[in-house]
Amino acid sequence: MAVQATASFSKLFLSRLMHQYPATLDREGVSGKRVASRLAQLSKIGLTEQQGSHRMSFSDEERAAKELVKVWMKEAGLSIYEDGAGNVFGTLQGKDQEQSILSGSHLDSVPNGGHFDGPLGVLAALEVAQAWQETDYVPETNFEVVVFTDEEGARFNGGLTGSRAMAGEIDMANQVKLKDFNGKSFEKVLEDHQLTLKGFSGSKRSLNKVKAYVEVHIEQGKQLEERNLSTGVVTGIAGPSWLTITFKGDAGHAGNTPMPGRIDPLVAAGEFVLRLKDLPEQVSPSGVATVGKLEVTPNGVNVIPGEVKLTADIRDIDEQWKNQIVAKARALIQEVEEKHGVAVDVQETLNVTPVKLPETMQQIAAEATEQVTGKKAYHLPSGAGHDAMVMGRYVPTAMLFTNSKDGISHNPKEWSTLEHCVETIHALKKTLEAIDQKDRSELL
Repeated sequence: MAVQATASFSKLFLSRLMHQYPATLDREGVSGKRVASRLAQLSKIGLTEQQGSHRMSFSDEERAAKELVKVWMKEAGLSIYEDGAGNVFGTLQGKDQEQSILSGSHLDSVPNGGHFDGPLGVLAALEVAQAWQETDYVPETNFEVVVFTDEEGARFNGGLTGSRAMAGEIDMANQVKLKDFNGKSFEKVLEDHQLTLKGFSGSKRSLNKVKAYVEVHIEQGKQLEERNLSTGVVTGIAGPSWLTITFKGDAGHAGNTPMPGRIDPLVAAGEFVLRLKDLPEQVSPSGVATVGKLEVTPNGVNVIPGEVKLTADIRDIDEQWKNQIVAKARALIQEVEEKHGVAVDVQETLNVTPVKLPETMQQIAAEATEQVTGKKAYHLPSGAGHDAMVMGRYVPTAMLFTNSKDGISHNPKEWSTLEHCVETIHALKKTLEAIDQKDRSELL
């Protein structure tokens, strides 16, 4: 996009953020105008023709966004460190430097995504650090603002790469086999951005010295908007199970094959898709099941399909509930197979363990939210994965959601008002201050 058009968009983006922003929210060192300005400046990096964000992981655009955030980290008086996975840490020194509280998110995006998914969490943590500096608050432990690499996973069809590398979860034997959408190897992509396999594998960190992790993220749903709330407290992060299901029947001419006796795999697949949606509510209030990808072979207008392949994405924040939904889905597959006379093959291609966030951390976040908003805190699950999912397996973790207009995300229309963003930042600040006064053992 032309420089002039990019500058024009950024100016309009900032103006829209600042429109009707209540100045009363600028208090205790937090500046809404500063947050808005930084969101607008980041929006220029990787701006698409559709006015979305295109900052793929390990790209020049993601690097430029990280370098800009480093400038702001220096302005906030933070010391900066980047590990071998490209994760960036800005540290505000505390009284006890043996431990750290971490907060942040990511700066990479999906192709033609939005301008809040990821950046808001980074800038929220940075704003807290800057507010503490300006109000002379010295935390009991180090406070680290973190920018994780490759949360979205759009480049290598993975995701959470930086946080998993830091946690030591990466299987390097499999990682080096990855190729991006251009066929470029993972190692070559690293080399192109002054990183190495050795440095990447050496980015594992001792997480027993991390007191807690708190992440701010847009909700990517409508629950907060429907309740007129700026901020929500996340109860847990759903882990997906993917069942890749192939229905096999008899291909034939659509005109010359009588209806009786047909073995149509698309009809069988259609019944499965229709009935799958009813399974989660039979088990859980937080479970979901989706079929978003379907391949029909040979995919001709006048041909009865011979094969249909689809993937069922089943999620819940509770492992037991998720397993029960998966079991019901498998039983449904068997029922459909017998009813329609098709042959069915089922492969589990992904199974990620959900993460329930500690009740103590939820309570701290809820109390902070209520202090800021004056409303009872609303608790809700996260159906999408976040770096908090990785961190939650090792350290006390909390997550705050910010109201998303119309629930839109991964889209140029993604939007959260500055008022909602800053209220969430105040809630984050109070959450971190409460955590700062507790021992790690009290947070679990």
